[in-house]
Amino acid sequence: MFNPAKRMKQFHQSVFTNLNEQKEKYEKRTGKKTIDLSLGSPNISPDPKIIEALAKAIHKPENYKYAIKPLPKMIESIQNWYHDRYEIDLKKDEIALLQGSQEALVNLPLIYCDEGDGILVPDPYYPVYVDAPKMAGAKILYTPLKKENNYLVDFTKITKEERQKAKMMIVCYPNNPTGAIAPDWFYEQLIQFAKENDILIVHDNAYSELLFDGKKGKSFLSFEGAKEVGVEINSFSKTYGMAGARLGVLVGNKEVIKHYKILKSNMDYGIFLPIQYAGIAALNEGGSSIETTRQEYQERRNIMVKEFTKAGWPIQPSCATMFIWAQIPDQYEDCVQFAKELLNKTGIIVTPGLSFGEEGKRFVRLALVQDQKIICEAADRIKQSRFFK
Repeated sequence: MFNPAKRMKQFHQSVFTNLNEQKEKYEKRTGKKTIDLSLGSPNISPDPKIIEALAKAIHKPENYKYAIKPLPKMIESIQNWYHDRYEIDLKKDEIALLQGSQEALVNLPLIYCDEGDGILVPDPYYPVYVDAPKMAGAKILYTPLKKENNYLVDFTKITKEERQKAKMMIVCYPNNPTGAIAPDWFYEQLIQFAKENDILIVHDNAYSELLFDGKKGKSFLSFEGAKEVGVEINSFSKTYGMAGARLGVLVGNKEVIKHYKILKSNMDYGIFLPIQYAGIAALNEGGSSIETTRQEYQERRNIMVKEFTKAGWPIQPSCATMFIWAQIPDQYEDCVQFAKELLNKTGIIVTPGLSFGEEGKRFVRLALVQDQKIICEAADRIKQSRFFK
């Protein structure tokens, strides 16, 4: 019998795998289709130029070799994009190419944390923020994100002991799952906090292009001193609809990038070249699709807020991302009970907030991954079922 390592006792089946199993059971039992608002997998296609670049590159036999080093044009395109978008000048040794942003979130704790070192993690959190420290043997130090504080980290609540123990801090704005954004003063405080306590900042900026109501996303690296204390992760998944293609970047502090590349050189052979050519096309030619994508998510958000409220579930609009962090009614014990009953009575699947941490007990996350017509159908199901009556 092959017994797994003790560390595996910390891990359980993904919440999204569990939700998919519930989906299959519901459809088998009722014969009705579910409406899935759980997994944040975009249904907005990439710009045709991106698909064309990928298709063209796939047909070239020479593109099937190892890609130990990124294409020079890929690095140049990242430099140009960061300069044009954020007015940040990146040197080549400040850039690492990723197989999706989650790669860096998993690997950075392995590089910088010894057994028992601390990592400051927001609560609620994206699941890998806590899974990666477990793999590294690090201690998770939670920083609660409260609604009354606009879901911003409160640095005054981080104890002296936690500051001394922490080697790294993960920050995500625009935030998944809450949809919150951070003002400039927050980043200035963050950088000062990192300097005072010698903590590496890892800024997850996957949703920098999905801000609503005329707001514009910023880069952590735009602020003075940021490169001295941290790195930023950016992704092609949400911005360009390339979630399955797995492409992202890690940029910032050159020492962190150097050590990251050392670990990566021992783990894989780079990013499939056709994916890199698609990424180049995205950065150089896919810009016009960003506004279209942003506008579509904003319209979906507006329709969901309006129609769900009319159906008896008043939800607050998110400021950014492709999610809404929706509070559940008081009569429900917690979000898990609520999500189960919602599925059973309406066929609508949402992600319980507890999947993102204890601070999510009274919330569920709604993903804006269905067309506007389907969102209206979901609202109609809620209304017809009299779920909130």
